[in-house]
Amino acid sequence: MGKVITVAQQKGGSGKTTVAANLAVAFARAGLSVALLDTDPQGSLGRWFMARRERGAPGMEFSTASAWGVSYECEKLKKLVDLVIVDTPPKVDADLRPALREADLVLVPVASSHVDLWATEGVIDLARRERKTVAIVMNRARTGTRLAALGYMMQRPEGDRYLMTQGELESRIQVLLAGTIAEDLIFNDVSTGAQNDLERATEIARSMVMEYGMSRLGRVNFRESGRSPFLSSGMPDFPRERSHSEQTARHFVKAADRSI
Repeated sequence: MGKVITVAQQKGGSGKTTVAANLAVAFARAGLSVALLDTDPQGSLGRWFMARRERGAPGMEFSTASAWGVSYECEKLKKLVDLVIVDTPPKVDADLRPALREADLVLVPVASSHVDLWATEGVIDLARRERKTVAIVMNRARTGTRLAALGYMMQRPEGDRYLMTQGELESRIQVLLAGTIAEDLIFNDVSTGAQNDLERATEIARSMVMEYGMSRLGRVNFRESGRSPFLSSGMPDFPRERSHSEQTARHFVKAADRSI
């Protein structure tokens, strides 16, 4: 049974169709059988497919569907190919949800601008409700634009944050792990490109367990600092002393694993 990638973004001009078409060609060249499903009334992906077909390019499956026909078409196409790529309209409403429900991975393309990043909010929220993995991908970047690491997952800036809920931290972990999950899902293999994301996801999970009381271990802060809570922050630390046993430390690891 094939997998489904849904390309979604509420902002027009983000390059959804371009991403869908390039992914289709790349996966086909990698030896996978690919089908395209165009649910955007503008039909840009369909026009690209027909132009490609007229040039005699190697075949792909293609279909169109209204919002509520997505599930049927995806089920049909997954029986025929390795990968179904769904292009969606530039909006976020109830019509988008069927395409998200069918997705094994949701890709949200953004240009290198704050406006594009802010526009990801609606899609991410809907995908979260459907419990889907979301990857924000850089698209149409200027020459010289750099990311911190291969496979880096961009996160929408939310300004200065002093308080975050458990759900928000879990969502950050999901976004950070989306790249390596996508590799495993599509290629049945993983690369070293996710190193930075794995470090950040692990640190968040540890903090949830050991500092924020967001685990089955209870509402406890297992501090490892040598500073007395009764001294001012200007006082020097005492030598570090572990405040928990080896058995509790093993519970830390298990709790952090459950978070990831």
